[in-house]
Amino acid sequence: MAELPKTQVRQIHCQRPTSPQNHGNRACCAFTELNLLHRYVFRELLGATLAGVALFAFILTTGNAMKDLFGLLGDGKLTVQAMAEMLIMLFPFVLTYALPMGLLTAVLLTLGRLSAQHEITAMRAVGVGLTRIAAPVLLIAVVGVAISLVVNFSFAPNAKAKYRERLADTIRTNPLKFVVERTFVRQFPGVVLYVGERDGNNLRDFWVWELDKKNRVTRFSRAESGRFDWNEEDNYVMLVLERGRVEVRNTKDPENFAKVPLSPSFDRLPIQLPLDRVFKRQTLTKKVSWMNFSELVAEHERIEKSADPADAGRLLEVRMNIHEKAALAFSVFSLALVGVPLGIRTKRSETSANLGVALALTMVYYLIMIAAGWLDQHPEWHPELLLWVPNFLFQGFGVWSWLRLGRV
Repeated sequence: MAELPKTQVRQIHCQRPTSPQNHGNRACCAFTELNLLHRYVFRELLGATLAGVALFAFILTTGNAMKDLFGLLGDGKLTVQAMAEMLIMLFPFVLTYALPMGLLTAVLLTLGRLSAQHEITAMRAVGVGLTRIAAPVLLIAVVGVAISLVVNFSFAPNAKAKYRERLADTIRTNPLKFVVERTFVRQFPGVVLYVGERDGNNLRDFWVWELDKKNRVTRFSRAESGRFDWNEEDNYVMLVLERGRVEVRNTKDPENFAKVPLSPSFDRLPIQLPLDRVFKRQTLTKKVSWMNFSELVAEHERIEKSADPADAGRLLEVRMNIHEKAALAFSVFSLALVGVPLGIRTKRSETSANLGVALALTMVYYLIMIAAGWLDQHPEWHPELLLWVPNFLFQGFGVWSWLRLGRV
């Protein structure tokens, strides 16, 4: 007689009438049913989580692209291929926020649907506790925290730094992309450019306004033609005007037209446009938010050994950045913990409703974290530790709601 597969044998054993002497069989049935339950909830939750993370990542990436890239693409200053590569660089950065929001939405959607269809009521009626029902949620949340820690301390800062460098390279490799004829060019802080005619690399009827810190015109130049030269070693673009006239105003009072400005003519006039001013980045020190974990630790040790009083504020900035990245990683678990009792109680299976609830909860979480960040001017209050307040509040509320639901 051929042997039956083990799965069929187990199902046959579980279908036999139980007796007081058949305790092992009942335990086998309970384990099998619980294992099937976990796999069922896990599959539903994992699919919803991946869809939620993808949705929020797309929204956040599009928002960043609209701010930095779409305008450059529309003006012909950026190619489609370059923009696609830069969008890929943005993905690890937006994943920091998309992962907790996506998991919370998945928890609300999955448990809300199971509760609305009375499946959770049936599970609890046969003795399956809330902790066992939510075990797949806790498992995915813990894995999410681990992934988020790696992303926040490694992939996200590295990708953000490469993204800004690639954006700067669009000017370095071809500064003419930023010059559109009959359009005021304001990409260079402190300078406004206008070109009447452009034929390839030949620029004619060049107008240049040089501004002070109050955006007042201190020098106005107009030339028949001009060109751009890039100095790679010193990281600046040199604008060279040819055959024109310059109007020089009083630097202390440039708007006082009672004093007649000087208007000498020139055959060649160079104007230096530093690229570091374009992106407002520092050449000597890297921006703290773009540092990975090893760089943050090294910077923290350097500042602690430094006797420079100017480093005191940077030390707090480094500490806050470390705690912020860690706190954001644990927000995956905090929001999921709140989502379990909330999803079961609301009993809503509609995607739009759960998206709204998830957005509201995450907004509250991030607003509390932002409020803690406002205290960076008061180191005596330890704002780096206050960044953990949203996690403590959400986890405390989640445990309290969990206990209350367990007594129902």
